[in-house]
Amino acid sequence: MKNKEHTRQVRDTVVEKFKAGFGYKKISQALNIPRSTVQAIILKWKEYQTTANLPRPGRPSKLSAHTRRRLIRDAAKRPMITLDELQRSTAEVGDSVHRTTISRILHKSGLYGRVARRKPFLKDIHKKCRLKFATSHLGDTPNMWKKVLWSDETKIELFGNNAKCYVWRKSNTAHHPEHTIPIVKHGGGSIMVWACFSSAGTGKMVKIDGKMDGAKYRTILEGNLMESAKDLRLGWRFVFQQDNDPRHKAKSTMEWFTNKHI
Repeated sequence: MKNKEHTRQVRDTVVEKFKAGFGYKKISQALNIPRSTVQAIILKWKEYQTTANLPRPGRPSKLSAHTRRRLIRDAAKRPMITLDELQRSTAEVGDSVHRTTISRILHKSGLYGRVARRKPFLKDIHKKCRLKFATSHLGDTPNMWKKVLWSDETKIELFGNNAKCYVWRKSNTAHHPEHTIPIVKHGGGSIMVWACFSSAGTGKMVKIDGKMDGAKYRTILEGNLMESAKDLRLGWRFVFQQDNDPRHKAKSTMEWFTNKHI
């Protein structure tokens, strides 16, 4: 049979008498409660500095501490691992649990299932060049960037299919390489386009048929660049930003820019 639980007032009185110098026996006699109860109340107060009821322990975990750590480690090392795979791995070591149990363990460690971002695949040299460009323009004003018209061609093919892919990750790590799906500019079945944009919005987008060369690039610019700048209200003194592709830097193309005062 469960022992009677004394009120908070009785427990506080026990502590007050103990602070006043009373021993366990005298407190027991004064309050007419067992000496063992007095001792338990005092020991609890010494350890937790309270006489309030402490949170009761819930149902014991179905998984051992070792298995929980392994689940968290596997999800952190392999962000795209699925709950089914984690469930099978725990079953292999004799711990059969539901998917929701595994999900709850990962959530407690700060790992949540999120849709992986699709990002252009970049080599280290590309990252360094982009960082160098960004740091060289740290002093530019917002008004300066409002006058820039960006452009490029792209031909996109995804690794794998287009279905959503979930990853286990912590907050503010969405753009970490291991949490993204790389997309590359090659592969069959995709189309190549030229497009441009500014801070005001998007300009023209043109499908590129056949092989892209300097002449075709100038034709695209002739029919779409100035019209895009006009639609985006950039004025005549805007900055046209392109990359260093040889077709973009050809002598005839640079002469075209000079003639257009761009």
